[in-house]
Amino acid sequence: MLKNKSERREAWKVIFIFLTIVTITSTLFHYAIVNLYPSRIYIGGLMWCPAVAAIITLKLKGRSISSLNWNWGNWKYIRLSYFIPALYVLITYILIWLFGLGGLPNEEIVLNWATEIGLVGIGTLNPTFAVIVAITLLGTVGVIRAMATTLGEEIGWRGFFIYELRKVLSFTGVSLFSGIIWASWHWPLIVYYGGNVSLELMTFFIVIISMSFIMTYYTFKSKSLWPAVIFHAVSNVYIQKIFPPLTSKVKGTEHWLGENGIMFAIVTFLFGIYFWRKAVKENL
Repeated sequence: MLKNKSERREAWKVIFIFLTIVTITSTLFHYAIVNLYPSRIYIGGLMWCPAVAAIITLKLKGRSISSLNWNWGNWKYIRLSYFIPALYVLITYILIWLFGLGGLPNEEIVLNWATEIGLVGIGTLNPTFAVIVAITLLGTVGVIRAMATTLGEEIGWRGFFIYELRKVLSFTGVSLFSGIIWASWHWPLIVYYGGNVSLELMTFFIVIISMSFIMTYYTFKSKSLWPAVIFHAVSNVYIQKIFPPLTSKVKGTEHWLGENGIMFAIVTFLFGIYFWRKAVKENL
């Protein structure tokens, strides 16, 4: 954290410029998502707005794009950035199944899922094998594909934004402030796609701010933006593509399920608390 007042003022100016550009560019894609069809085409463009804002801000301030932490970093943090989000999604759905908030996958669910992702032949022969193949493909190829869009967000949020915030805020301040901004940036999508908007906004903010603490920790520890890119992609794939299709719905418990569900918010919040305490203990 910078001590010099003039340097701190300059850091806040850079932060303001970045957020202004993010807001302007993102507004165009938010409008397209809400008003044009098919709306999901524009989500990829939206996810690259933070990167565009970071690059423009760097250029305006006469700084090089190479100043971002492009290095791959320690493989330890790469592995953990895959394992941690996969683990918290797994815990979320184990708890959902244990408490009867959603049903365990049965043969019909598996076969339907296999059909949706083009594995109907394999699924018809052996549902268990179909699940293994599907999870393997989604957990590898699916994650790599997801990284193409999460890279755009993470160049901006973790590659640039949190390092500017670090000049003026503590780890706690960086994680909390960036998490609130990151969550707020998504709110038009929650309003547009959500069911119970008030509840989903609350759970989504808890999830995103909790993830912010974890991803900030791994970004600062690794001195690389790649763990955040992988973490973000894995979290999206597991909570959106893998576990929900393997869970049968139970009437009246819908608000407990999925990425905007109460259970996911509880689990990620506990993980966020753990990494916050870990970072404070390590004086990160």
